[in-house]
This record gives sequence, C-alpha cells and structure tokens, in this order.
Amino acid sequence: MLRAVLVSCVLFSLYLSANAQSCAKYNFASNQVFSSCSDLPYLNSFLHWNYESSSKTVRMAYRHSGVTASKWVAWAINPRSQGMVGAQALIAFQKSDGTMRAYTAPITTYQTQLQEGDLSFPVSDLSAVYSKNEIIIFATLKLDNLSSTVNQVWQDGPLSGDAPAMHPTSGSNVRSAGTLNLLSGESRTTQGSSNSKTKKRNIHGVLNAVSWGILMPIGAVFARYLRVFPSADPAWFYLHATCQTSAYIIGVAGWATGIQLGSESPGVQYTSHRTIGIVLFCLGTLQVFALLLRPKREHKYRFYWNIYHHSVGYAVIVLSIINIFKGFDILNPENKWERAYIGILVVLAFIAAALEAYTWYVFVKRKKSAASQKMSNGVNGTNRHNGNEARV
Repeated sequence: MLRAVLVSCVLFSLYLSANAQSCAKYNFASNQVFSSCSDLPYLNSFLHWNYESSSKTVRMAYRHSGVTASKWVAWAINPRSQGMVGAQALIAFQKSDGTMRAYTAPITTYQTQLQEGDLSFPVSDLSAVYSKNEIIIFATLKLDNLSSTVNQVWQDGPLSGDAPAMHPTSGSNVRSAGTLNLLSGESRTTQGSSNSKTKKRNIHGVLNAVSWGILMPIGAVFARYLRVFPSADPAWFYLHATCQTSAYIIGVAGWATGIQLGSESPGVQYTSHRTIGIVLFCLGTLQVFALLLRPKREHKYRFYWNIYHHSVGYAVIVLSIINIFKGFDILNPENKWERAYIGILVVLAFIAAALEAYTWYVFVKRKKSAASQKMSNGVNGTNRHNGNEARV
C-alpha cells in the first residue's frame, strides 16, 4: 500500500512537472491564443504562433523562462542557412529604468553587437514583457519569400548597462538552433553539427593546454634544476629534449585544429588568441631548429646561443599561459577545468620555487667550498715555499 502511494506521488509530480514545462498548457496574461506551439529543447524556451499560409503571415510569441532582468533574449529566423550569421533577430530585454526594449537586428557576423536594423522581411506589432523571470516577445512576421519550413535560432546573454553583451559560447548556447515547420509544428535541432564543432574546440583546448601550458613548463624545470645534480647529467638533457619535443608535436596538432576551426567558422575572429597562437608556433619552430644548430659547449658562440635559447623558451611559456587563459574565456567551460589548470600552475610554481632555493643553496655552498679549497691550496703552497727557503 505504501509503495503504491509513493509511486502515485512520483507519477503525479512528473505529471505536474511536464505540464509546467509544456507550451500547450500555457495561458497568456493578454488572453492571446495561438494554435501551434513548440517546446524548444534548450535555454528554457517556447515558441507559440499562428500561421496563415495564404498570406504567409506569422503571428508569434517567443517565451524565454528562467532569466533575470540582467539578461537579453533573442529569437531569429535565418533565411539563408542554419546558424547565427544571416539570422534576422528579434531582441528584447529590460532596461535599467524598468522599461522593456524590443527591436530587430540583422546578424551579419559572429562578432555582432546586436545593433538595431531592418530585417529582410517586414515585422510589425513588435513588443515584449517581463514577468516572473520570463521574457515574452510578441511580433507579426510577413514571410513572403520563405517556405513554411524555416531555420530558427534562439539565444540569451548578459547585459552591459543597457546593451547586449556576448552570450556564452558553450553548452546550450551553441545548441539552440534548428528548423521549424510552421504548418505541421515539427521542429528539429542542428545539435549534431554544433556538437561536432564543440568537440573540435574542446580537442583544440586540451591539446594546447597539455602541450604549451603543462609540458613546456615541466621541460623548463628539468633543464634549469636537474643539472645541479651531477648524477642527473646527461639525463636532464634527454628529459628536457623529450618533454619539449613532445610538447611541440602535440602543440602543433592543437594549433592545426585551431586553424581548421577558423576556416570552418567564417566571421569568427578571436584576434589576440589567434595572433598569440601563430607567434607561439613560430617561436616553437625556431626552438626546434635551434636545437639542431646548438654549438658545442666549448664553442665561442655557445654563450650567445644560450641567451637566445633561454629567452625564447621563457617567452614561449609566458605567452602559452596567457593564451590558454584567453582560450578559457572563449570556450567558457565549467569552472572546474580552469581551476584545475590554475592548480597545476601553482604546483609547478611551488616546485620551481623550492628547486630555485635549493639550486642557490648548492651554488653558494660550492662557491664557498671552492674558495676554501683555493685558500687551503694557497696556505699549503706558502708552507712549501717557506720550507724550501729554510732548507736553503
């Protein structure tokens, strides 16, 4: 009996939850009625519409739930292709004075600032309301040159003052696109394509973080600190060379993945991240060739080679770490990944600091020992000289 009651309670809760999230059960406060609706799969969004096929007119309402007053929302039709660029968007948000702003914005680039502008089709009766953490956009669209199946995109993002700022570039925010049949109500997402690009971006990030951001600093630690141990010679050199060569090979793979992503994403420009990546590739390649041209230890140019090799090496490490954090800002992964990388850097920095202190201790100790030995040799030489004089 108790089990039956519990099962009934669970089923009832699921029923309420399903109804709460279903567009079919929603009643508009303005008593507007729409004959069709679609529960969009991402970003707590729902689309309601009436479609008159004879006049190709759509009267629609786009609902975006679970948003605060510090966010903007958008719904768009892309007449040319699936995705963001080319989309004809309806934007809405609550301004700092509490009033709502709703306007149209054609999207021509991934770096759009969502500037207001006319769309490629007429829009009328555009308005928006905000209540109970939900923004609703109302509009009437005249889609004369479009079929009944359209490409749709929906999005949300933060506000910067009273202007839309860049939306997140991971998770549901890169999956919120698909097709919609205005007659049948059937909707499909373009999740496969988005997931493929997201996977490539993650591979790009992991390869570069492991190579430039972890293996390179470890290789530098081997070269700088292991050489103070006589028993580690020449093992430290082979460890250093293996670590840096592996980092370069993996890093080039990550760099090539980034180049491919750029070619597949026209209009997407992360200028500083891209520029630093190219500089790192060039410097890393120079280091590889410098290794092949390394003078022997006693050669007169070895001193200058060492200055070049060390300077470029440390520059690569610094630029790598900077670019990895730029990559985190672009990918916008879960905080745990950035914290994990910061943790690795902290551990490496602690090890380097401890070894640096020990290296200086060994250096000072050896210097004192050498000075003491020199003084001892001088005393012994003086004594032998005095002895010889006495015999004379």
